[in-house]
Amino acid sequence: MTATWTNADPGLFGPDSVTWQAHADPMMWVAGIRALYLQALHPRAVRGVMQNSDFRRDAWGRLMRTASFVGTTTYGTTEAAERAGARVRKIHRRLGATDPDTGERYGIDEPALLLWVHCAEIGSYLHVLRRSGFPLTDAHADRYLAEHRHSARLVGLDPASVPANRAELDAYFARVRPELAAGADAHEVDDFLRRPPTHPLLVPARELLWRRVARLAYDSLPPYAHELYGRPAPPHATVTRRLRATGALLRLIPARLRRQLPPRHVLRAMARLGPAARPAPYKIGRQAAILDRPGEGAAD
Repeated sequence: MTATWTNADPGLFGPDSVTWQAHADPMMWVAGIRALYLQALHPRAVRGVMQNSDFRRDAWGRLMRTASFVGTTTYGTTEAAERAGARVRKIHRRLGATDPDTGERYGIDEPALLLWVHCAEIGSYLHVLRRSGFPLTDAHADRYLAEHRHSARLVGLDPASVPANRAELDAYFARVRPELAAGADAHEVDDFLRRPPTHPLLVPARELLWRRVARLAYDSLPPYAHELYGRPAPPHATVTRRLRATGALLRLIPARLRRQLPPRHVLRAMARLGPAARPAPYKIGRQAAILDRPGEGAAD
């Protein structure tokens, strides 16, 4: 069952995709912070960040650039997504990092590093959305991962090398687990995420809001990440309840208000494709019912 859209370019994913519905959810912000925690556990990957950016002084700008890239590749035109990917690849080609122990110089666009960043990000999005109550079935989770071979290609990966379902993603994380460690760079990221520098007048807001969100993102990490960071998390069931409560609270904010926040990619997509392109969780639920009927999922 596929909706009929205007003749405008639907972009890489389009309104019938799982990605289109999922990436408009407000829990994506919690998922993005979880991804940063997880990505920092790969020593070569986090070293590339630490040696090539001053994230402490431009943290908000970095977060907004990441949000803009995800929004453009999800809701923008195909041309806009391809341009965004080309910019990322061009930047990555120019940058490298040096291993302080061996003196080895390597490019941050090594396929293994790009794959880690991709899997930690997409895996975090999927994990937080599902655990917070967004209606994604196992079939839709697999579709979501398969769809993101598109975004992997944009950053320079061979789509065939990217996990396309939950089993492949689990196998990837198991394979890369021995390479992970919480060194000085990872702990600096951890310290920053818990206490980002801010204007003195905004310190109360940081303590009240940001630290709660960052703690929830950290607590949702897999057990091996807590072990590496050396800071335990509450019981799994407690974290799940907090994720669901936070998701329920944020989803009470009317979507029409949330869409007004920058970078406003959803509003531009709806203007391009028409109001029927509006992303909404209930559309995932409707698609799930179709997928779960015997013999009806393959044509979707």
